[in-house]
Amino acid sequence: MAVKIRRPILVGGIVLSTGLWILDLVYDSVVEVGEWGILGTIAIATVIWLFARKTSPKIESSPLVEPVDREAAEQVIAQVATAINQLETEADDYDTVSQLRQQVAQLTPELERETIRLVIIGGKSFGKTTLLQQLESNWVSQQQQSLNLQETPALFVSSDTRVKAEGTTQEIVLADTPILTTVLHSDLVLFVTAGDLTDTEFQTLKQLKAANLATILVFNKQDQYLPTERAIILKHLRQRVAGILATEDVVGISASPKSVKVRQHQPDASVKEWLEPQSPTVTSLCERLSQILTQEGQQLVWATTIRTAGLIKVEAKTTLNQLKRDRALPVIEQCQWIAAATAFANPVPALDLLATAVVSTQLVAELGEIYQQKFSLEQVQTAAQTLGSLMLKLGLVELSTQTIGSILKSNTFTYVAGGAVQSVSAAYLTRLAGLSLIEYFQEQETAQTKTEQLFNIERLGQKLQQVFQQNQRNSFLQSFVKQAVFKIQNLPRFAHNATQTKLKVQN
Repeated sequence: MAVKIRRPILVGGIVLSTGLWILDLVYDSVVEVGEWGILGTIAIATVIWLFARKTSPKIESSPLVEPVDREAAEQVIAQVATAINQLETEADDYDTVSQLRQQVAQLTPELERETIRLVIIGGKSFGKTTLLQQLESNWVSQQQQSLNLQETPALFVSSDTRVKAEGTTQEIVLADTPILTTVLHSDLVLFVTAGDLTDTEFQTLKQLKAANLATILVFNKQDQYLPTERAIILKHLRQRVAGILATEDVVGISASPKSVKVRQHQPDASVKEWLEPQSPTVTSLCERLSQILTQEGQQLVWATTIRTAGLIKVEAKTTLNQLKRDRALPVIEQCQWIAAATAFANPVPALDLLATAVVSTQLVAELGEIYQQKFSLEQVQTAAQTLGSLMLKLGLVELSTQTIGSILKSNTFTYVAGGAVQSVSAAYLTRLAGLSLIEYFQEQETAQTKTEQLFNIERLGQKLQQVFQQNQRNSFLQSFVKQAVFKIQNLPRFAHNATQTKLKVQN
């Protein structure tokens, strides 16, 4: 039988051997160095020992979630209630508002929840079920705190579902909606893998971290590797997730190790073989889990409450933004045809003039009012000029006019008309500007950011490019140009309606 040497005994033996060797050297030189030499040696050794004690790092477990407290959770709950109140003032769908209020009412009692929700996730055939059974039979019964363990279906086997949690810049990407719901409402996640991480697994870990979801990376089935290989894989995992997870939150286990074939030679020269079952090795994981429950149990519950409140707030904001978008689209359509009529009647000679002319102050002012952005007239004018300059700088004006010009070549009447290309382009660019403002205002309102400058120019430029890409599909452009051509062919009525609308706006 192999005897395992306990580490303290091994270290003690090495230290003792080294100490005897040093003592022998000192003894041999006593005659030469004398009494002061011995005292000097002792002094040097004492200084080294004290220095080592002073400089040795104190190992402490890193918190599994960003620090939160009850006050922070209560503040988030209050913000959700405010968002629902705002939705109620503008929405006619009282059923949706009622459902959201019921969800918010459950958040405050949730702060007192004593049961910790632990969920096990991971790819297919990684040993999640066996790990759950091991924890339930060997660990849960030893804990004083109430625990609810759950395993989700395998990840990465169906189409993705993406949800952006309030207060984060990244989306959570999981297999489907039920898994996503389970994970986001859990306090602690055991992310199981059976070797090195795939890129999809790594990105998912990053997104769980972004949602402030306490996560432990579990390297299961390490019995399938040689001892040296296990150490290398575990070290590589810890290095790869450094900055996402602490070292102690990456553990290696064997929830259901394979039996080992044993061969025994008999006295009669025969060989007897059998499979010897191996005991599961989940001690390191159980110890870490117990430590987390003791030190961070309440923090985990508060973090989950904040995350749940954020999801409710996102739902309320999404509903409100859809209502506002429905109000904003007619404004954009009205402004785009005013711009088209103006450009057709008075073609501008250069693209830069077209870019600055199509974004009207009316568009910015009316959209700002819908999204409750309080602008002065000077700010509105500055915003309109900024949008026009951005479209020109990003090359959207040139690309749009080229594409629209090629489409218009198929219509002889409109193509030979002097202002046809500029008219349709003016309408298209106005639409891009309006949709970009919608996206920008929605994001600003969701993020609850307040800045001194009117616009974050970089972010607005990103929204312009995003909207431009979304509206560059050939089918959409064909349909849009066809609609614009119809209005141009009915120019007298088109121009009259645009003029009347413009006069109403001015008055």
